[in-house]
Amino acid sequence: MLAIAFYILAAVTVVSGALVITARNPVHSVLFLILAFFSAAGLFVLMGAEFLAMLLVVVYVGAVAVLFLFVVMMLDVDFTKLRQGFANYLPIGMVVGILLLIELIMISSAVAQRGAAAGQSPQVYGAEMSNIEAIGRVLYTDYVYVFQASGLVLLVAMIGAIVLTLQHRTYVKRQDIHTQVTRRRKDAVAIVKVKTGEGIKE
Repeated sequence: MLAIAFYILAAVTVVSGALVITARNPVHSVLFLILAFFSAAGLFVLMGAEFLAMLLVVVYVGAVAVLFLFVVMMLDVDFTKLRQGFANYLPIGMVVGILLLIELIMISSAVAQRGAAAGQSPQVYGAEMSNIEAIGRVLYTDYVYVFQASGLVLLVAMIGAIVLTLQHRTYVKRQDIHTQVTRRRKDAVAIVKVKTGEGIKE
């Protein structure tokens, strides 16, 4: 039963991943991406990594994929103009893709040979340790510097996005905290004596 579930989820993941890059409608691509995330989460559950499956659904499906969907729907992009020069750049794109594939194969084979030569084996924890604790130990001990570096990269990217998109408009009224705090009572409050039945004359 587990083998059948694995093959079904794996097939759905591969097919939906291929449809993400082949679908012409960007909204359909995002929906196929969500399907791929759900199928990958199912594979994590079959492997006993429930925490990773939950993170994949909550973070990627609940935040990233929905954000992509809203961005694609909000952007008024003319995709017909973008596809006009697709045939001209297709050979260059194929060459770049093949080079990247060759590099990934070479890197993965080199890493595998180095690990085998060094006699390294994956760390196996006992049943008394939960999945979250095992991931936390590996993440915050063996890969703590890489984890901090990735957080720094994300921080720099966030600051760069804010700097690039921030626009100071001169016609917009902005709040001046210093002026509000240092304002005197006599400048802000005026006591006017009004006679009954007359009102205030400007």
